[in-house]
Amino acid sequence: MSCTHHACACRACAASQAKNKTENMPKSWVMVLFGGILFGAAFVWPSQTGRLALFVFSYLICGTEVLLRAGTNILRGEWMDENFLMALATVGAFAIGEYPEAAAVMLFYQTGEFFLHWALHRSRRSVRALMELQPQTVLKKNADGWEKADAQTLEKGDIFLVRPGERVALDGVVLAGCSNVDTSALTGESLPRQAGAGSELLAGVIALDGQLEMRALRPYASSAIAKILELVENASAKKTPTERFITRFARYYTPAVVAAAVLTAVLPPLVWPDAQFKTWIYRALIFLVISCPCALVLSVPLGFFGGIGAAARRGILIKGSGSMEGLAKGQTAVFDKTGTLTQGHFSLSGCYPAEGFDRENVLELAAYAESASRHPLALAVVEAYAKPIDRSNVEKVCEEAGRGVSARVNGRDVFVGKFAVQTAKTPFPSEADGATAVLVEVDGKYAGCLTLKDHLKPDAVQTVAELKALGFKQTVLLSGDAATSVRLAAEEAGVDAYYASLLPADKVKKVEQLLAQHSTGGTLLFAGDGINDAPVLARADVGIAMGALGSDAAIEAADVVLTDDKPSKIPQAVALSRFTVQIVKQNIWFALSVKAAVMLMGIFGWANLWEAVFADVGVSVLCVLNSLRPLAFKK
Repeated sequence: MSCTHHACACRACAASQAKNKTENMPKSWVMVLFGGILFGAAFVWPSQTGRLALFVFSYLICGTEVLLRAGTNILRGEWMDENFLMALATVGAFAIGEYPEAAAVMLFYQTGEFFLHWALHRSRRSVRALMELQPQTVLKKNADGWEKADAQTLEKGDIFLVRPGERVALDGVVLAGCSNVDTSALTGESLPRQAGAGSELLAGVIALDGQLEMRALRPYASSAIAKILELVENASAKKTPTERFITRFARYYTPAVVAAAVLTAVLPPLVWPDAQFKTWIYRALIFLVISCPCALVLSVPLGFFGGIGAAARRGILIKGSGSMEGLAKGQTAVFDKTGTLTQGHFSLSGCYPAEGFDRENVLELAAYAESASRHPLALAVVEAYAKPIDRSNVEKVCEEAGRGVSARVNGRDVFVGKFAVQTAKTPFPSEADGATAVLVEVDGKYAGCLTLKDHLKPDAVQTVAELKALGFKQTVLLSGDAATSVRLAAEEAGVDAYYASLLPADKVKKVEQLLAQHSTGGTLLFAGDGINDAPVLARADVGIAMGALGSDAAIEAADVVLTDDKPSKIPQAVALSRFTVQIVKQNIWFALSVKAAVMLMGIFGWANLWEAVFADVGVSVLCVLNSLRPLAFKK
């Protein structure tokens, strides 16, 4: 089979491949059908001339494509590939009068081609399911009512309508209406959830039983589904060490095989008096046929492609086969706290004003200063204030990651952030209950303290337990929060170690220390919510962005993106990656061992060209079919 051609196809853009996913399958069917009919008829044809003609026609129907590719590659100076090996072997077979074997090589080649296209067709089902999420048209609101418009032309702020049974065209917020929505295509979650006024929905979600009027939060190009498709389209672009080895192996393997075949055909008759050229040329042809590296070059990228497609169907977007191999080698799992293992939705548990300030005054100033931030703590403060905020009264907003927010509110300088950041050594309420304490300063003076609480996600404990069951040697929790709240979260989740009061730069240093500690050959996974974690996601062996489809920095930095907030997807991704890598290794060892055995048999005269054909095509088909197993993976 054409290794070079189809290895490239496996890595090609998923979008364009999905559109013509089966265009080669009918051609393979036709070649196999008509080539097989002529091939079978040749054995029962009464005349010798007629038999030869039928073998030749069968050979040309099935083999012209290979001959043309071999000729084109020779003209380009790229002749050392499997097309050249097959062309040389079959032309040589014709030269020594082995017509049935020559035709059989090409017939079974086309049979293998059909199975390959069928396998690719199966492995792309998940990608095609995502492609179907692309919006086509949408009802857009204008001055005269509703008009049909191309969904990809809508901009931020446009209002559009989603009717029962329709997909949400763009990421947006519900203005009016109520409906149960199906998010399974994006998140893998089978249970519908309810959406009403104020709910934010991602593009690709289906409104099941109600009509929703929505306002677009971002244009289509920046929507969740557009980012998902971009990730999947480029998912196979990065080669793993295994794939790079196979590429280098094939580059040197083919010339070595041709040289060995030439020596097999020429040396024995020159050295041994009784050896005949025809016998040893035939054995050299067997060597050429069985040596085609198709099974390796095809099944390795196809195996990873199947694994990436299976992960995408579960709401786990793996950027490439290199990231999948990194997941499979995971030994250390590091988690950010807020928004990763915890829900990231804080609630105000206490407000402690300093002398000269009252509760309402402290909360109001803090809420105004935090109103421009999207940090979970800031959102909780604004939510607790629960009054309209006039942003015209807020000036000179400056947010520093991991430290806090400063702003000028109604003419007063307000800082809301960490106690350790400011020079004032003001005592604050105990965090024994796991609450996070936030400092409020006004005009450089201590104004009070807010305490906010977060809670673990329902599947956080399960996630840590499953990673340990998968053999992870260490689980670690990193957070910028105070030690008490981080310690309580770590104990509840069951992680092995925790580090608190870390700035983003401190997290990077801690990850580097952990990288230096874990054993050679293993990898470190870091999972973060994507708000302040982009540097750590990039530094880790495998960065996992949790529910961060809205964060361009996180998607750019992460190797894996989860389309929802469930950390339990991480052990699923690890288990699927290990299963996929195991299949790739099975293919490599199976193909090499069978080929080596039949090569030796051919040299000693214990195998003929028929057995070589069956062994080559059979090994390729079995490896390709084995590569489909990730699609049926069940945890």
